[in-house]
Amino acid sequence: MQHRVVLRLEKEIRRYQRRRSQTTSSAGEGKRPSPADRRSAAPGDRRDEGCHRKKAVTPTQKRAVVRQLVAAHIKPERACVLVGLAKSSWHYLAKPRQDSELRQQIHDLARRYPRRGYRFIHALLVRAGAIINKKKVRRIWREEGLAIKPKGSRKIRTGATIPMQAEYANHVWTYDFIFDQTLEGTTLKILTLTDEFTRQSLALQVATSFTSKEVRGVLQDVVAGRGAPDFIRSDNGSEFIARELGIWLAVQDIGTRFIEPGKPWQNGFAESFHSRLRAECLNQEVFYSAKHAQVLLDDWRAFYNARRPHSSLGYRTPDEFAEQARGRQAAPLCGDNTANVAVSPSPG
Repeated sequence: MQHRVVLRLEKEIRRYQRRRSQTTSSAGEGKRPSPADRRSAAPGDRRDEGCHRKKAVTPTQKRAVVRQLVAAHIKPERACVLVGLAKSSWHYLAKPRQDSELRQQIHDLARRYPRRGYRFIHALLVRAGAIINKKKVRRIWREEGLAIKPKGSRKIRTGATIPMQAEYANHVWTYDFIFDQTLEGTTLKILTLTDEFTRQSLALQVATSFTSKEVRGVLQDVVAGRGAPDFIRSDNGSEFIARELGIWLAVQDIGTRFIEPGKPWQNGFAESFHSRLRAECLNQEVFYSAKHAQVLLDDWRAFYNARRPHSSLGYRTPDEFAEQARGRQAAPLCGDNTANVAVSPSPG
């Protein structure tokens, strides 16, 4: 068996060398190889005249062939000579990657946050206690092919007046609706309420439909526990422009800020929050009913406020940022007249 395999391999090698020498002599005399020569050329031949070039065999592939020959009871030294592999390459053992565990962590986080980049993942690793350079995370991120293309096109502002920007907690709230559905196809309407300055999610209420009275009830519950905002921002949906809700807001001394019709980017905070909610919760879960969706959304809201870092907040969580903002507002009582200066974070 061994003798027949060796003879067959040596015969193929001699045939390949003979064809190659014939091709070389033909090219030296200025003759073009015939179509028959091209068809019978060995796969490894490299010619300039119309012959398709194939990729060279890698050492890894050659080692695989050597292993097959060794399994056929051929000595490794002889197999290396037949295949054309150096002995040092045959005995080489690839070193295991020292960052294999880190790569797995990055993959897990990328699946958990499918629309986030390497900077966000680096911040999560640092918060977990890892000592790692951001450039290394970026290198692994690219090597593993985890980069994602942004969805949609950037909207261009037309110069219209944009509503005011929040400068402190409870300055401007924003509320809007986002839609999803249950496993059976029932439409779910989700009311989102956020603080534009601290980025805290104040409410996530699920129902199959909403009236202005039900929207007012959600606002009443949040105001009772947190206090009223100075302003509240929304689009021109029927639930938000209803007369009954407008009267209640006026009684509470809450000003309204409506964005222009057809320009949702003027409510950038709500749009940004909805994109995170969609990518990290709605697209990851299956809802069996409105009550089931409410439970899962309450869990995600608690995670979002207390444990999820936000890039525009310096990779702090909304609760951490709100606590620090309260500390800055209380600082002037101790004599610091500049401690109440705070820069409002940008949407995103």
